[in-house]
Formats: sequence, C-alpha cells, structure tokens
Amino acid sequence: CVRFIPSGRAPNPSSLWRPRPGPCRLLNLSGTDINECLMSTHTCQMNEHCVNTAGSFVCRRQITCPLGYQISNDVCEDIDECVQGTHNCGPGFECVNSEGSFRCNAKPHCSMGFTQDTRGNCIDIDECGVVGRPCSHGFNCINTVGSYSCQMKIIMCNRGYHASPDGSRCIDVDECQSALHRCGEGQICHNLPGSYRCDCQTGYQYDMFRKMCVDVNECWRYPGRLCAQTCENTPGSYQCSCTAGFSLSSDGKNCEDVNECLTNPCSQECANIYGSYQCYCRQGYYLREDGHTCDDIDECAQSIGHLCSFKCVNVPGSYQCACPDYGYTMSPNGRACRDIDECTTGAHNCSLAETCYNIQGGFRCLSFDCPQNYRKSSDTRCERLSCPNFLDCQNSPLRITYYHLSFQTNIVIPAQIFRIGPSPAYSGDNVIISITQGNEDNYFSTRKLNAYTGAVYLHRQVHEPRDFLIDVEMKLWRQGTFTTFLARLYVFITANSL
Repeated sequence: CVRFIPSGRAPNPSSLWRPRPGPCRLLNLSGTDINECLMSTHTCQMNEHCVNTAGSFVCRRQITCPLGYQISNDVCEDIDECVQGTHNCGPGFECVNSEGSFRCNAKPHCSMGFTQDTRGNCIDIDECGVVGRPCSHGFNCINTVGSYSCQMKIIMCNRGYHASPDGSRCIDVDECQSALHRCGEGQICHNLPGSYRCDCQTGYQYDMFRKMCVDVNECWRYPGRLCAQTCENTPGSYQCSCTAGFSLSSDGKNCEDVNECLTNPCSQECANIYGSYQCYCRQGYYLREDGHTCDDIDECAQSIGHLCSFKCVNVPGSYQCACPDYGYTMSPNGRACRDIDECTTGAHNCSLAETCYNIQGGFRCLSFDCPQNYRKSSDTRCERLSCPNFLDCQNSPLRITYYHLSFQTNIVIPAQIFRIGPSPAYSGDNVIISITQGNEDNYFSTRKLNAYTGAVYLHRQVHEPRDFLIDVEMKLWRQGTFTTFLARLYVFITANSL
C-alpha cells in the first residue's frame, strides 16, 4: 500500500495504515524516503534487526557466535589465537591453533653442549669460538662434539726467567725472594729483570777496604740542612728534635710551635705566643704573681666613686647593685633604684574610702572628710553650706582645700614649699597668711610675697623621714570684707632618692 504525506509535515504513526502482514510504503509529497527503523513503523520481531532501505526496510536475524569464533560476513569463523597472540602458552611451549580454541605443546630440549637452531634442531656449540675462551693462557682449545679439550703450550725461557704457571709466557725470577742472591751482611738485595743488585741500606755506605757497609753521620755531612733545630745521628739514619715550646712536625724535620693553651695551663684566659704562652684574666679578675691564677676583684671595696645608688654587692668577676627590699625596683641601667608607684600598680592596701598617694619608697592612704556645715565639691575640696551670722562668715573658711607635698630629707633651707593667693586677684586685694595647726615643732614659717600672694617655707632641716599635716589659713580683705580660706597640707619628708 502507498500513503502520501503532505510536504513539510511529519507523519503521525498512529494515523498510518499498517496492513498485515506486509509493510506499508510511506511517501511524502516531496519524494524523500521515510526511515521506518527510526520511527518504529517497522514490523521486525524482537530477535531481528531493522535495516532501512529506499522506500522500505529489511528485517535481519541477529547472529551470536560461540566462544573462540567471530562474525565475518554474517558467518561465524574460527579465531586463530596463535596468530593474534591472545594465547597464554609459556616460554617453553609452542602454540597450536584448533577449531574454537588452541593448545600448548612443549618444545624439545637439547643436551649439554648443544643448542637449538631456528628450526628447533639440536646443533653442536663451538666452545672455542665463544667470546670468553674456556682455556687459560698457555693452553690451546680444541672443539669436540658436545664438548672441548685444552692442550698445554710448550715455552722455553732465558736465564733469570721461568715459565709462568699457565705456560703462556716467561716471567722474571726474583732472586732476592728465593734466596738465590749472594749479598753480604748488612746489604740489601734489589731484584732486576733477569738478575739482581746488592746495595747498602739507607744511611750506610760501602767501605772498599773493609768490604762492608758502614754508618753515615748525616748530621756532620749535611750540617744545618736536615733539621730545623737539633740533629742527632742514629745507626743508618738521624733524628731531629726541638727545643721547649716546640714540637716536631709530621715531616720529622721542621719544628712547630706548641699551643700550650690546649692543655689549660691558665685558670682563665690563655694566649699562645711563639714558643711559649701568656695567661690573662677576664674583666673583674686580676692575675696573681704565679702568672697562672686569677682572683676576683672586689669592685665594691675598691671603687673610688659610687657604683650603685643604694647598695653594691660583690659577685665573682663583677658586682651587682641592690635596692631596698620594699618600695623600689632596679632601673634598666642596673645601677640606680627607681621608686615603685604602688598607687598605679595597685600594690597598696588603702580602703575604698581612702585615697592612695605615692611617696618616695612607699605610699600613704589619705582620707578627705569635710567638717560639719561643709560639702565635698571635689576629691580635695570642701565648700561651706551656710553662714548663720556675719561673725561666723568672717571666721569660718569659705573653702577648705587639701594638698599633699613630698620632699627629701636634708634639702637646702629655707625652701619654699607652697604658695597661696586668690584667683582671680583684683586691685586693692590684701591677704594675711598664717599656720593655725600642725607646726608645733616650728619647722615651717609663712611669708607674704606681695599684697595678694603668700608662701609657706620649710626653715628647719628635717634629718629623718617624717609626715606633717599643717593648716595654712589665708584671710582675704576685699572691698571692706574678710573672707577666710583654709589649705590643709600633707607634707611627707622621705629619705634621699636612691
């Protein structure tokens, strides 16, 4: 049957008319062939293979070959494993092909002295023609069937020679080793090719009159040429020696300087010099009169100036500076002591209600409390709250301020330690300065510097560390009214800085 398909449209397989049993030919209007195998419109069975043809298709039966065969032109043909090299026969076996398989036949073996040719036949081996000849020198090699034989060569040698053990050549006779020589006592036999010679030993010479070898005194014969320092004659030779501080070199003639420092003759440093040595001491030690022993120098006892700011401690070869057990630490230069600020490092024992104040070599815990009718305006200042009457306003301080000062003992006096005055100051102001409390021992005094400035002085020498608390009162006269201010001074006298 023939069915036409419009040009440019693909056929719908479900709409095609499929006659039984023959195939239906499909043609489209453009005249091109339809591949039924790709469109599954063929009628081939499950065991058949569809092959497209012009305007139709062909169903071919699939062929499966057994093991040892392969398909060739739709026919199963035998595989030659021997030709293709796919067999597994070993080196001593020969591959023989068979239908669908192969077999391995053992190759024939040849006996000793024979080998196989290219055809597998056993032929004789020419042992005499191989690279490594089986017979040694002095023998001729004769090949036989399956073996060989060696025949000795015959050689004639001159006097002083004899044939070698293998008979291949003539070798010299060593008369000296075989005791065939006639050398006298004290002489040395020297073998020569075909003969020998008698000589005196080294260091001896032949005496024609006494017919013997006598010793040669090399030190007299070659004075100053054999040894660098001292020459001593010995039987048949000579011996060189060296003076103290030198040793004989490996050539037995020259003298080398001995490095005495290798034997540690000095207690510390040793310097080798030509023929001797010199002992030295490291810094901080001195050399004894024996020239070998070093003793420690006590820098602390011998120093003219001050090596350390506080305390010098002698150590072997040097010294160390020390600081007091508390309140100080050693500075980077290792000599001066530096004050420890316990308030900054937190090493103090002040309570939360107290303020830590650092001094030279220690600290103080200070408590700033305001008296009644005053309030704290800062950590160190109290302000008056009220003033009941005019007289109280004149006598009670308007402001109480706390100060802490630190000085060393034995400072130059008189020393101005504090200044006080109004801020700001106006023209017409006038102040009166006095110490109202804490100056019972009369260490301090006041002085008026100008109309609105006063100062506190330390006018007595304080020789020992001591703490003071003094009240300095300033009365300010301004526009016909007195106003009182109070400065409470904590003065700490510490030991001299280290």
